[in-house]
Amino acid sequence: MTTVAHWGGTSRFADLGGRVHWVDFGGPPEAPRVVLVHGLGGSHLNWCLLAPLLTPRLRVTAVDLAGFGLTEPAGRGTAVRDNVALLDRFLREVIGEPALLVGNSMGGMISILQAAARPGTATGLVLVDPALPLPFGARPDPLILSAFLLYAVPGVGERLLARSRTGSTARQQVRRLLALVCADPSAVPEELVSASVELAERRAAVPGLDAAFLAAARSLVLVNARRNAYWSAMRSLRMPVLLMSGERDRLVPVRSARAAAARNPGWRFETFPGVGHVPQLEIPDVVAARMLDWLDDIGLTTG
Repeated sequence: MTTVAHWGGTSRFADLGGRVHWVDFGGPPEAPRVVLVHGLGGSHLNWCLLAPLLTPRLRVTAVDLAGFGLTEPAGRGTAVRDNVALLDRFLREVIGEPALLVGNSMGGMISILQAAARPGTATGLVLVDPALPLPFGARPDPLILSAFLLYAVPGVGERLLARSRTGSTARQQVRRLLALVCADPSAVPEELVSASVELAERRAAVPGLDAAFLAAARSLVLVNARRNAYWSAMRSLRMPVLLMSGERDRLVPVRSARAAAARNPGWRFETFPGVGHVPQLEIPDVVAARMLDWLDDIGLTTG
């Protein structure tokens, strides 16, 4: 069985109003703290390729949000606001000091909202294809648009998720997801695919996962729909921000990232040609190098 130990991680659990799974990837004891926050449908495994590239100079941790990875819903809310509250408790009660927040997709949105509401908990933000409003006039990917529209309809979203699993093995489901989020799914190594399959099989027996996913997806759409409040949260950030975007991202088009960068000229903005929604899986070495260069520039790394 492939676990996070393969990538130098140690699984732990914390009681934060329920069991929350997190991974300690290690790093120098006195190094700056980093918390990795996955996206919708993701988990700690989304960071296994990137984390070992950061630990020589950073103390790296990943958290599973409520309803994802090994943090079971267990009756908790899983909407964006609920997971902002979970992240806040994790930072205060587990990390215990300000940290660099690295968020992908919905995790980027959650990191933005956390840093805006409690700026003292974040030394900086690295936003890797974060969930962002679609610019006016931009055309979303038809498959993504139709899926989120169906998720929004009570009863229909539940049937859609159930049907997506019918007749499919866990490996087929993982491969289908990677084909959606990656421009080049073959870039993801087999050991990470196998770990993802094993996690999917383990989660299959957990009750309430579809409801947890749909609550998160619907709330993500709502935050983006209230674009003025979301833009305002971004404008309020006073810590350094690095925004990265894959130019072949089907879920959050690079046009959305360019619009966010234009509204926040103090942010550093990087794009990756030929890369999809999860650069940390397709080109982890490039993402790590860009992160560390930026951290050196702003004085947040040691050694």
